[in-house]
Amino acid sequence: MKAFLMYQNRDFNLMAVLPPGAAELIQDLELETLFAAMAARDPFLLEVAKRAVLNSLEDPETILYRQQILADCLAGPAMVHDIYRIAVDAIEHERKAWGWMSPTYPEGTLHRSVELLRTFIALLRSLRQIADAHRSEVRSDGFRQLFGMLTTELSDDYLRIVDEHIRRLAFRHGVLMSAELGEGNRGTRYILRKPLDEGQSWIGRVQDWLGQVTHRRRSSYVYEVDDRDESGLQALSELRGQGIAQVASALAQSADHILSFFKMLRLELGFYVGCLNLRESLARKGGHVCFPEPARADARAFSSRGLYDACLCLSMEEKVIPNDVAADGKTLVMITGANRGGKSTFLRSAGLSQLMMQCGMFVPAHSFLANVCSGIFTHFKREEDAGMKSGKLDEELFRMSSIVENLTPNAMVLLNESFASTNEREGSEIARQIVRALLESGAKVFYVTHMFDLANGFCGAKMDTALFLRAERLADGRRTFRLAEAEPLPTSYGKDLYWRIFGESERDTGITSLEGRHDLGESNLPAIKSGQLA
Repeated sequence: MKAFLMYQNRDFNLMAVLPPGAAELIQDLELETLFAAMAARDPFLLEVAKRAVLNSLEDPETILYRQQILADCLAGPAMVHDIYRIAVDAIEHERKAWGWMSPTYPEGTLHRSVELLRTFIALLRSLRQIADAHRSEVRSDGFRQLFGMLTTELSDDYLRIVDEHIRRLAFRHGVLMSAELGEGNRGTRYILRKPLDEGQSWIGRVQDWLGQVTHRRRSSYVYEVDDRDESGLQALSELRGQGIAQVASALAQSADHILSFFKMLRLELGFYVGCLNLRESLARKGGHVCFPEPARADARAFSSRGLYDACLCLSMEEKVIPNDVAADGKTLVMITGANRGGKSTFLRSAGLSQLMMQCGMFVPAHSFLANVCSGIFTHFKREEDAGMKSGKLDEELFRMSSIVENLTPNAMVLLNESFASTNEREGSEIARQIVRALLESGAKVFYVTHMFDLANGFCGAKMDTALFLRAERLADGRRTFRLAEAEPLPTSYGKDLYWRIFGESERDTGITSLEGRHDLGESNLPAIKSGQLA
């Protein structure tokens, strides 16, 4: 029995190794917020969410397979929760079941297995009822296959036979077995025999009993053990264990087999329960979602309408501003514009949506189309670390080196103000060479930067595969948090931040002439205040 709700022909592996750069992805894209929404305070769902989201799929067919299953889940959340609850109940019952499983004590193994199977069969019957009730409603191949398997393998006749076997294996009327004397008069060839038919009439039972008594008087002996004979009772228990050992082992294997099915069902359905939790959280925030269209890896597609950062939406009370982007056929998307204009937010929304698409989820947008990527890597700026043994530029280069070592063709690389820790001329030259190398390797690059020399250099090259977006700024300095296709400007309007933070006029600070020569990022504001950049 298999669930096959994550892959068409194999199980989902919770112990799969996370891809290179997973820790950076979690930090830079703020994925902990996404995982927390999916888990809804359930540690098991949290682990499932991490493994499923970070271990991206590279096959559009498998992505669509999961999307169809998720669509059924969104259409019938009560059905999904009922199935998930049944799987959890089975696992919890196994944990609480008393007894032990050991070849030395087949009696305990038998009792425990019988109790587990009795509960498991009842839960499997509940699953069958759900399958019968919803089989005509589901549309996905995954649920149709699961429900078809439950209906076929758990027929009424089969369940009735299993119930009868479990009833017999409780041995409420004792154990009937045979054995032979072996070498040294030791017992050998212990065989468990089918007991008297408990369903026959009392007259038939009496006749069988009389026949056995007559036969016993002719060719057998009876040995009765006194209730106070501890040694005799121990010997009798050992004989009983010899007779039921094989049956106890077989029952234990059967219980383990059914338990493994429930565990895999819980694991794979847990991903979809997490998606339902996330959808509910986004809906409360007014966030819309859609099923993305995955394209093959070499298609170089990326376009969306109403794209927003789901993690930002989950962590804010205000409504998040969405963006539209048309980057089909583009391998370089360079984002410039006003400080605090939504550039980094858009970059996170692009990476997060790519991740969500490639694990078979919905994405936070009205529409979304992108090619699958062989890997998703992030290189975001880091705050100063007093414990660093080298400079900030060295640290940036080290992280970039790690990305390059794991880079494969058709990967996606997100750069956020990378190499801005040095002067603009040096940083632009380093970034220019790295971006060119990434593009030559077949990667798709999204780059947020304040370095005009870098952005203008690529813009001036008139590359057909490059798209330039700029964060909008109104004439009065207000940010719309929307991005539009536009060439880079030699300013990021850092003076707007200065006025907002310090409340001083342009005439008093002389920032106008200064900004024409150097961008005023937030990291430079303390220096301006103290007059170091004047």
